[in-house]
Amino acid sequence: MLAVASMAFLVAYAVRVLATGLPQAALDLCLAVTMAAWALFAVDYAVRWRLSGQGRRFVRRHVLDTVVLLLPLLRPLRIVKAYEAIQRRHGQPRLPLHGRVMAYSGLSTLLLGFTGALAVFQQERDAPGTTMPTFGDAVWWTCATLTTVGYGDVAPVTPLGRLIAVGVMMIGLALLAAVTGTFASWLLQVFAREDDERPPGS
Repeated sequence: MLAVASMAFLVAYAVRVLATGLPQAALDLCLAVTMAAWALFAVDYAVRWRLSGQGRRFVRRHVLDTVVLLLPLLRPLRIVKAYEAIQRRHGQPRLPLHGRVMAYSGLSTLLLGFTGALAVFQQERDAPGTTMPTFGDAVWWTCATLTTVGYGDVAPVTPLGRLIAVGVMMIGLALLAAVTGTFASWLLQVFAREDDERPPGS
């Protein structure tokens, strides 16, 4: 149910931003879908918080759930947890730590790139002096920002667009650090395993 609501939210928001020439009734329907899905996420979070009996500790122990409640466009990130639940149900081992980090980071990067481009494009496309008149320009900006390249040929000019850009930059740096750290840790484990398997004196 929540997975369907997550995809409905993302699709409805994308349609509102990208689809031009739609009748007002269709736009209102998309808005209603996004608000209903968000309300469902909030109710689910509140019920689980109440039933946990953990108080404020629930927020600290469920950081991902809190983030996707505040930023529901990232709700599909929970697909990794759903995959792990299916594995456990069939008696299969869960993803190793490195696999989980890479899966979360990969999904987060794709979602952040798409949703960040949508959010910035929505604010910038009609702004005076905009450098993002098309969604392709917004995608190009998001890719340059997430990879920390920052060519500077495309940049937000509105206050809200720049605020969104700050969020994309901060999350992008965190994802880059997570991927880099995980890859380095994996290499260290590989080298350590090779040293353990090497015959003495070789």
